Amino acid sequence: MSTVTQRLARALRHWKTSAADGRRAFPQETLAAVGLAITAGEQTHRSELRLIVEASMPFDAIWADVSNRQRALALFAEHGVWDTEDNCGVLIYINLAERTVDIVADRNVNRKIDSTTWQAVCATMTAGFARGQFQDSTIAAVAHVNTLLQAHFPATGARANELPDNPILM
Repeated sequence: MSTVTQRLARALRHWKTSAADGRRAFPQETLAAVGLAITAGEQTHRSELRLIVEASMPFDAIWADVSNRQRALALFAEHGVWDTEDNCGVLIYINLAERTVDIVADRNVNRKIDSTTWQAVCATMTAGFARGQFQDSTIAAVAHVNTLLQAHFPATGARANELPDNPILM
């Protein structure tokens, strides 16, 4: 396929993945359960965890050939996940149209947890998503990430919650 053909096929896949698809995969009950899992986990470590689910990327990003990773990095910046006191924010980005998951971690987290570990968490999620287990897979991934963060950045007492815990559905 040519580059134009690939972009058109990708654009069509994103166009066919609607906000309604996102709401079916991640209904309010699932988003609330994931938010509670994030809140509970953040009580055990000093990191901040955000979860963003995007049904499909904007057309201009698709046509500009923005990769899933590039989109995750942009959202990491846009939502201030990098701007935590200990530089240990983590973003889990789910792109439903691409059927991919990306994890972006701030510099202090990247010094402790390697990309192979993050890729394993992402693979577990996408395998669960393929079975239609969006809530269970996401909560299991959040628990795994919280365990990793607790091991490297254990809580040292009360602290401010720097980022909202509620997942974002775009």
